[in-house]
Amino acid sequence: MPTIELIESYVDEMVAIRHDIHEHPEVGFEEVRTSQIVADKLTSWGIEVHRNIGKTGVVGVIHGAKGPGRTIGLRADMDALPMDELTNLPYASKNPGVFHGCGHDGHTTMLLGAARYLQETRDFTGSVVLIFQPAEEGRGGARAMIADKLFERFPCDEIYGLHNAPWDEVDHVTVKPGPAMAGCDFFDIRIQGRGSHGAMPHHSRDPVIIATSIVQSLQSVVSRNVEATQSAVLSVTQIHAGSAYNVVPDSAHLAGTMRFFDPAVGELMRSRMRTICAGAAASFEVSIDVDIRNMFDPLVNDAERSKNLIEAARDIVGEKAYVKEEVTMASEDFADMLQIVPGAYCMVGHGGNIPVHNPGFILDDAILPVGASVLARIAERRLAA
Repeated sequence: MPTIELIESYVDEMVAIRHDIHEHPEVGFEEVRTSQIVADKLTSWGIEVHRNIGKTGVVGVIHGAKGPGRTIGLRADMDALPMDELTNLPYASKNPGVFHGCGHDGHTTMLLGAARYLQETRDFTGSVVLIFQPAEEGRGGARAMIADKLFERFPCDEIYGLHNAPWDEVDHVTVKPGPAMAGCDFFDIRIQGRGSHGAMPHHSRDPVIIATSIVQSLQSVVSRNVEATQSAVLSVTQIHAGSAYNVVPDSAHLAGTMRFFDPAVGELMRSRMRTICAGAAASFEVSIDVDIRNMFDPLVNDAERSKNLIEAARDIVGEKAYVKEEVTMASEDFADMLQIVPGAYCMVGHGGNIPVHNPGFILDDAILPVGASVLARIAERRLAA
């Protein structure tokens, strides 16, 4: 069957919940309204609720009706992106500059659907820990919950999560065992030069020229330092300098991201970036500050748990659930939880051809009972008597 029948009966309410969250998006660590909705729904269904874990995180606990046993964690992220929405949906964001452009409103709703089903049936041994995580989009929400003793307070034997995938076919559920998603660093490079009149650049230490030189040099970090059999990306995504046509500015700011699977490659890239910037500072006689911050570990799916997740998904979508071999350079901070608790992370395909993180992205509501059913079924399977 495509979905669990009882979960299918929740669809209207699930859609209403998602549209409400979508209409009132909140960025990382500001998910006050969203976490309130989550806590209220869990409480209304009789689920034990714990709030303010990792600032705005929420945890629910469901105990099975068949006695003590192991504990399975199920995780969803709650935060939106700091970007405008251009979908023209009737439930479009009412918060300017904030948009659920990655579908986390859907992930939250799917886990709520799974939670309601598991609480109503409780047809398992042991317990299920429902983890509603804040701040996945580069603000360290997983690490904040872990630092707040998430797994000491709620020990889990295994943990599972999912992400919507508009790039996959509808209802396809895929898992990449082993390394699946890249680790991620963000960086800022601040150049302090010397400004001048635009007609007299010889009086300056032009930070624009220095910035462009650094950008060009950084393109050699991967192509001439990282072994060709390794996967790595270094992208400068921001350049900020100047405010007038006739003024050479006195400073410039570069920012961007690095992605890698091997931590040693990540360290190599950091070292080369610092060396290049130090050389530019000496060559151009300016000061350059380099700030590199590790944001995500590489996401590594446990091989056995990946197999378990595929088997559970096949109960829902049949042969549309399968192992895939391709890795992605995108990152996901569920990786930090997988560093502590073995588990797996899957992708669930849905209708639409506009990618996530695009102002026109639209999540297909038909994915809600599918994702909820997959989450519920993996918990039931792993906690079978």
